[in-house]
Amino acid sequence: MFRSVVRTTMTVALIGAATGAMAQTANYPNRPITLVLPFAAGSGTDTTTRLIAKELGTALNTTTVIDNKAGANGSIAASFVARAPADGYTLFVTTNTTHSANPYLLKTMNYDPIKDFTPIARTGDLPFMLVINPEIPANTVEELIALAKKNPGKYTYASGSSSAIVSGATFARLAGIDMLHVPYKSSPPAMTDVIAGRVSMMFTDVPTGLPHVNAKSLKALAVTTKYRSKIMPDLPTMDEAGVKGFDVTSWQGYLGPANLPKDIVVKLNAEIRKIVERPDIQKELAGRGMEAFSGTPEEFDAFLKDQLVVWQKLIEGAGIEKQ
Repeated sequence: MFRSVVRTTMTVALIGAATGAMAQTANYPNRPITLVLPFAAGSGTDTTTRLIAKELGTALNTTTVIDNKAGANGSIAASFVARAPADGYTLFVTTNTTHSANPYLLKTMNYDPIKDFTPIARTGDLPFMLVINPEIPANTVEELIALAKKNPGKYTYASGSSSAIVSGATFARLAGIDMLHVPYKSSPPAMTDVIAGRVSMMFTDVPTGLPHVNAKSLKALAVTTKYRSKIMPDLPTMDEAGVKGFDVTSWQGYLGPANLPKDIVVKLNAEIRKIVERPDIQKELAGRGMEAFSGTPEEFDAFLKDQLVVWQKLIEGAGIEKQ
């Protein structure tokens, strides 16, 4: 008799808890959603996320808050989200820096890029380009390589992300030139020093660099992707410019902490895809340097796992040692 009562009580409790959880997700969201970013305000990820976040808040009838947690190559932000409650109110908008490259760049990591996160939606690619201080007497990659070979050790490259680190090291190796690497927490301060001439060049995402290229405060020489960018079709690829085999692509996407409820993932994915696939939003994002597209959570999950292999090869091929 006692056992029967206990079992009945436990069953009622479990049903109640499950019903409560279903009610919470059914009413999602009922308070502001925080989007954590691994880079500083003004970075490519920041500028594109603010546009999507505004539309996402409207679609979900809530407020979206941007929380920039730059530093440690994005690890500060990644670790924060990995330990956040899996309730859909803390999300991570990130790139290959935290989820493809860091496992092969950092000796110590406080998060697992696969086990600690729930993929929600990929939102597109952020093409990178090689920009130099306009005082450098080179108008092509070939001319820049020739200058660097005549003056070994004279030229420097800045970085504010893993794509910039890997691109710079890959460029130096494939071109056979000696350059000093100058790391920064994020792209905007790195860009400032390239414009000022304190650093010679950098590989930067198009959203961060394009306004300065248009203002003639930087010179763009090539994009890092295998194919020309739809946003800057007249700019050659590094491969076309003579650095054969060069192909580095930066991606962007939304994730939540591990074990995010399926119905929340489905709801967020549906709304994000609607936003990203709108022609007006794609046009606006293109103006900010992002090639926007999306897909299912399952497709994003498979892509994340594949990119770990891609970036391992890139980093090992560039001869970059873990820091």
